[in-house]
Amino acid sequence: MNSAALDAVLAVVITALAWLTPSLTNTTLPFGVRVPAERADAAVIGEQRARYRWLVAVGGLGLTTVWTALAATIGFPFPGVLPLLVLAMCLAAFVRARTAIVSAKRDEDWYRGLRQGVVTDTSLRTEPGRFPWLWSIPALLIVVGTAVTGVVVYPSLPGRLPVHFDAAGHADRYATKSVGSVFGPVFAQLGVTALLLVVSWLAFRARPELDPARPVDSARRHRRFSVRAVVSVLLLAACANLSMLVAAWSMWHAGSLSPVLVLLPLLIGLAVVVGIALRTGQAGSRLPEAPDAEREPDTGMVQRDDDRYWHAAGSVYVNRADPSLMVQKRSGFGWTFNFGNPRALLVFLLIIGVPLLLPLIVH
Repeated sequence: MNSAALDAVLAVVITALAWLTPSLTNTTLPFGVRVPAERADAAVIGEQRARYRWLVAVGGLGLTTVWTALAATIGFPFPGVLPLLVLAMCLAAFVRARTAIVSAKRDEDWYRGLRQGVVTDTSLRTEPGRFPWLWSIPALLIVVGTAVTGVVVYPSLPGRLPVHFDAAGHADRYATKSVGSVFGPVFAQLGVTALLLVVSWLAFRARPELDPARPVDSARRHRRFSVRAVVSVLLLAACANLSMLVAAWSMWHAGSLSPVLVLLPLLIGLAVVVGIALRTGQAGSRLPEAPDAEREPDTGMVQRDDDRYWHAAGSVYVNRADPSLMVQKRSGFGWTFNFGNPRALLVFLLIIGVPLLLPLIVH
């Protein structure tokens, strides 16, 4: 697979994920805008959702087709540009839809006369449930398998090893044989697994977004959502480790790397995450009610309008008065950091710093 084909695959994946994003979000958070439940079916929201998906599908696939055709005929020496262009186009379509909904919400004063409130369930803090540690075993076993394989092949490896490959899979940088260069993929696996475990553990205990209209039902959904979301992250960690095992094997034996084989486990892991997300929904919004659960009466309250704490098109949460490290995302599936909390900033910087430091290990 050449760089143009790899870019096309990534662009299609980005387009598909962007198209699916509205399906994951709670109906009271269209495009990251908090709206009362009675406005969830407003015409402007349906129109913007349909227009957004049309723009993403036509724009993403059209741009990918044109760019790939031009690359095949006249050539483009710009690997990685196409996925970035498609991502920018999808973000622009998202911001466009969000802006229209924000304007309608403001102009029509959707929260006028409504009782806004916040509800909490202390049992989610005192009895948060059992973290699904067993789902981390596949990722850890792959790390152990990679380390054992490295120990076995170490004596027979040449004095210089490829440690970096271009988009076509050809080695373009070498390093002297050492523990750091040979076991670099193992260190990377350990770093990724440890980070995802820490982040998953923090997210599992993150503040829930409970619906004040039906707090008991939303608390049940939150528990099921938290387990499923963490399981999806841990399965993705296993797939990422498998991709790094493939890369390590290529480094130790072939001297060249197949981007297809490296990407395949990641794509499978991503498909699993998307499948779980579609069945679960953000905060469990797509989960059916438990068959033995009693119908909870509506309290008449609505979730408070907290849009002022969300910035950058509703993707960045900043609330210095909120002690939470992590909160549920407004769009998509999972959690994000509270960038108003210094401890959350520290964890975020650690997540960014570890991948940047890992390349230093192999030299």
